[in-house]
Parts: sequence; structure tokens; C-alpha cells
Amino acid sequence: MTVDVLNRSAAQATNASRLAIADCDIHPRAPGKAIGGVSTSLFPYLSKQWRDHITEFGVAYRQQWEKGPAFPKNQPAASRRDSWPESGGGPGSDLKFMAEQHLDPNNVALGILNPLGAGQGAQNADLSNALTHATNEWQKAEWTSLDSRLKASVVVPYEDGLASAKEIELRASDPDFRQVLLLSRTGEPLGQRRYWPIYEAAQAANLAVGVHAFGYGGWPVTGGGWASYYIEEMVGHAQAQQALLISMIFEGVFERFPNLRVVLVEAGLAWGASLMWRMDRQFEKLRRETPHLKMKPSEYMKRNVWFTTQPVEEPEPRIHLAEAIEWIGHDRILFATDYPHWDFDDPAHALPIRLDEKQRQMIYRDNAKAVYGV
Repeated sequence: MTVDVLNRSAAQATNASRLAIADCDIHPRAPGKAIGGVSTSLFPYLSKQWRDHITEFGVAYRQQWEKGPAFPKNQPAASRRDSWPESGGGPGSDLKFMAEQHLDPNNVALGILNPLGAGQGAQNADLSNALTHATNEWQKAEWTSLDSRLKASVVVPYEDGLASAKEIELRASDPDFRQVLLLSRTGEPLGQRRYWPIYEAAQAANLAVGVHAFGYGGWPVTGGGWASYYIEEMVGHAQAQQALLISMIFEGVFERFPNLRVVLVEAGLAWGASLMWRMDRQFEKLRRETPHLKMKPSEYMKRNVWFTTQPVEEPEPRIHLAEAIEWIGHDRILFATDYPHWDFDDPAHALPIRLDEKQRQMIYRDNAKAVYGV
């Protein structure tokens, strides 16, 4: 749900919410001047070889946009207009400001950090590996070590499954890391076996795998070519998530890794039920093609997959949203705000549907605690 964030005069007082919440999609941003597309704040965590490389050549991503991913260019950094700290960094770059504007007033007891633009999908595989490693070091030093409410995602160079697995293993015993971060638009569908080392390492480390919207696969979001408008990209995040989920289920990822927990981030959720129905129907007729599957597709979704709320669909009447959540299961939904981005969901106004106290606690807090093992 998009809210008016320009006037914050009516913001909640600290701990005004009776329920301490979990926010499963917070975007930290490295402050400082950008050189070659990389913030200088990450330079202390990079070797001289890579600092020199970035300064001379920059970072090339597999994408069609000349000036970065598509979002309204009159909305700088795709962020709320009131999210720019006085310290001079960009939105999400100042922990103190984030705490004062979001964590404290909204009573966030658990916040999952999802850094974007962190070298994932860079064309140079070794550079992608170095940048993602540096981002993880930066998260630990500048965020999770300073605020115990925050937990980091292990940012991995996902197009290199073995390098990603190595980075996951490096963070496996660190309680500050509770998730592995992938993006939804990859070079190949995420069920392909080139990505399986990531899932094997995540399951072994007991870390959830979050798949966030966007990515650097280099392919259009449609099945027939490039879209004309940003709104097509925005709506298309849901179909990108559906495609990767179909791939993971039918390729046998969840059969091979039964304890894997996958969180689909920032692509809606109401489509989950209809996708289950459609896959189950086709599975009844074509299951001989996939003998490695021992359960119906919907059963894998019910066991292995969760959805974040932001940006939640808002049908009229709102009862339809409540029904969609019931079809998916209240235990499958995790609350998220997308702070500090422009379509931030205010916890005081999100999910405008009738929930009993148990359902509310599940969605706003308890499901996340279970999924992330906090």
C-alpha cells in the first residue's frame, strides 16, 4: 500500500504500536561518493586490485538500461522524499536516522536488511564475488554490530553457484546473517541446477533464501519483448516471481532440499493461490514428465515458500484480499515495509483487513521469527 509520506506530523510516537513487529524488507544503502558505480564506503572492504579496477573500468551489469534499473527518475533513489538524512548520505544510509524515522516509532523488533545494487549480476564474475563479499562485511561492521534488531542478508554472486555457496558457508555460523539474498530476474530460471549449490549451502546453514524483485538477467520481463512503460515493469515483478517459483518446484529444488525456506520479496502475494491451482491441475495430467516430484506443487508451496506483504494487492472490496490470504495461509505471510522506498507500507495502515489477534501476531511478527530462526 502506498502512503503519503510527505507529511509526517502525525507519525506514531516511539513504541506506540502495541505489537513489536518484524520488517522483512529494509534497504540499507552505502553512503559516500560513487566511483564507477560503487560507493567509496565499500572501498575499505575491497582489495587494492578491485578498488583500482572499479576506478578505471567501473561495474557493468547485464541489463538493457543505460542509466540503471527502471524506476521513476523524478523520484531520486526510488525513495521517500522525507528519507534523506541530514548527514548527507542517501536514503537508508544513516543508521541513526533510520532508527529515529522507522525502527523506533514503528516498534521494529526485527529488521531484515536487503542491500540492492551490491554487485549481484555484474558481468565480471570475479568482481561480482568481491563486491558481494565487501557488502556483507559492510553490513556486519556498519549495521548489525551496531543495532541488534537488524539482521543481514548474505548477498551472493548468484550467477556463480559455487562462489555463492562459499560466501554462504563463510557466514553460516554468524547469527547476524539470517538470509541469503537473490534477485528474481536471473540469467536462467532459478530452478536450474547451476543454482543448486546456493540452496544446498543455505539449507546446511539453516538460512532462509530471500528472492527480491528486480535483477540483472538481461531479459525482458515479458515473454515477447521489451515493455514500453515503467508500470509494466512494476506489475511484471509478480510474473517474474511466478516463473522462478514454477521453475524451482518442477525442477525438483524443494524435493532435493526439503528444509529450504524461500521468501518471495516485493512482488505481491494474492497470485499465490491461483498459481497453486493452475500447477496442481496441470500436474494431474502431466505428472509422468516429473517423476522426481513426490508431492503436488501446492504442497511444496505450503511447505517451503513464504510471501512478504509489500506491495500488497488492495482489491475492492477488501474482503477479497482476506480471502486470498486465507487460501495461501496466514502462516505463509511476512510483513514488510520496503523502507526507505517510495512505495513504503506504513505498519499503522497496511493490511486494512480484519485479522484476529493470533493472525495479526503471525503476520506482523511470529512467522518471521520462525522463518529466520530468531
